[in-house]
Amino acid sequence: MKRSILILPILLASLAEAKRLETPAEAEKLLRTPDAEATFAFIDRLDAMSDRIAVQTFGTTPEGRALKVVVVGEAKPDREVVFVQAGIHAGEIEGKDAGLILLSEVAAKDRRVLRWLDHVTLVFVPIFNLDGHERRSMFNRINQNGPVEMGWRATSQRLNLNRDYIKADAPEMRALLGLINQWNPDLLIDSHTTNGADYQYDLTWSMDNDATQHPRLRAWQNEVLVGRVQPRLEREGHLIAPYIELNDPVDPTKGFTNFGAGPRYSTGYAVARGRVGLLLETHMLKPYPVRVRATYDVIAAILDEIAAHPGQLRAATRQVDADTIARAADAAATYPIQLANAGIAEDFVFKGFDWTVAQSDISGDRWIRYDPSKPKTFTVPFYRQVKIAQSVSPPAAYVIPAQWTRLVERLQVHGVKLSRIENDVRVKADVSLLSNPQYAPASFEGRIAIAAFAHRRESREMPVRAGSWLVPMDQPLANVALHILEPDAPDSAVRWGDFNSIFEQREYADARVAEQLARDLMA
Repeated sequence: MKRSILILPILLASLAEAKRLETPAEAEKLLRTPDAEATFAFIDRLDAMSDRIAVQTFGTTPEGRALKVVVVGEAKPDREVVFVQAGIHAGEIEGKDAGLILLSEVAAKDRRVLRWLDHVTLVFVPIFNLDGHERRSMFNRINQNGPVEMGWRATSQRLNLNRDYIKADAPEMRALLGLINQWNPDLLIDSHTTNGADYQYDLTWSMDNDATQHPRLRAWQNEVLVGRVQPRLEREGHLIAPYIELNDPVDPTKGFTNFGAGPRYSTGYAVARGRVGLLLETHMLKPYPVRVRATYDVIAAILDEIAAHPGQLRAATRQVDADTIARAADAAATYPIQLANAGIAEDFVFKGFDWTVAQSDISGDRWIRYDPSKPKTFTVPFYRQVKIAQSVSPPAAYVIPAQWTRLVERLQVHGVKLSRIENDVRVKADVSLLSNPQYAPASFEGRIAIAAFAHRRESREMPVRAGSWLVPMDQPLANVALHILEPDAPDSAVRWGDFNSIFEQREYADARVAEQLARDLMA
């Protein structure tokens, strides 16, 4: 009897932990990435194996493909929700293959996964730009070291999804925003691959740590991501740096600059919603297996850290919501709608490679070549700090006349609360008067934007017709509304061209009539 009692727990443990399924990319030694059909077939197998995994459709691409999301764990009010998206640029796809490894561990009831599974709900979009993912070629990203075939950067409508968060033109983006509204995640992780310089780091990342981010979330980022996750990843053999964009592409000694992500980007949009946004950028020239492992390790480390301190992030994001609502009653409150680099250089110890620069006899330009066999550590200026370029005092509410239906629909897509005005009223309100538009010289993301305009405000008593819409600012998504409705905001509806027609002349007088009118008035 004693022997059977001792053996039984061992048998139960072996039955509880199933053999992990090898992912399609692992079957190819992480040299290739599977197409959508193979990807979703594998996910369906995992779904059938585990009651912790659920696969859902959340939208359709312009080419008619079903967008898929995988939900891991249970939805409970006290659980942090971590939203991970891969393939927003479909050639940068290591997030998908790293996520599949994580899902296969969930299905196998891997003990490492069980550390976070009871505390965190993971919402995983394996392929966001699905049409671009299926436009596979060996030549889409020739500056990238694998996989053998990779997807395309833009959607089938030629839109860059990581410029579309706030304007939400793409069907894929509108579907994703519905998913974000449904889950209201505490943390958004967006997986990418770099372009640009060569250096020793296998992973760079970026999180908004400026005045647009709530102080409590800045503290959480510094404590958890920088203070605990980064040292863990470095102990596991990774080299990590802030996101690197050289000031001079052929002179690394000039350092790099923090450009400050706005809400057209994933991380800036997360901040506008009062959440943490984390951009992951593995290094394009590192082998694909190295990049997949780096992406897997950072996601796993974050899940472990959140589970080790359950409720901490959720309490912080709920405090942000409460503070945003309360701000509406504070007449002195302001919100930064434009940022600029502060121009202050900090010393940054940069782990790069030696390089040479030559004058190209083909392009006529300077040509930089790195030598990865010669690691080189040197100090460069990092213009990390950003400053507030413009702030606004949020009003109690905005009024949108009923005819501007496109604007109303966009706010609704973002989950912003609006109410219909049922009767004609007269109100005293501030009105924006816009003139002298300067249009962008070329289209961007399919739009003719307005680069600059004259803007002044004046207070008026004015009629508001029944059917108009009221957008109150005492709501958690007030900052999303501010970015859309404040004309001076860099991603406002005005700047993106939604109101271009107001600058176009519609009525006019014949010259002969105007001539006589002028003479009568002068007389």
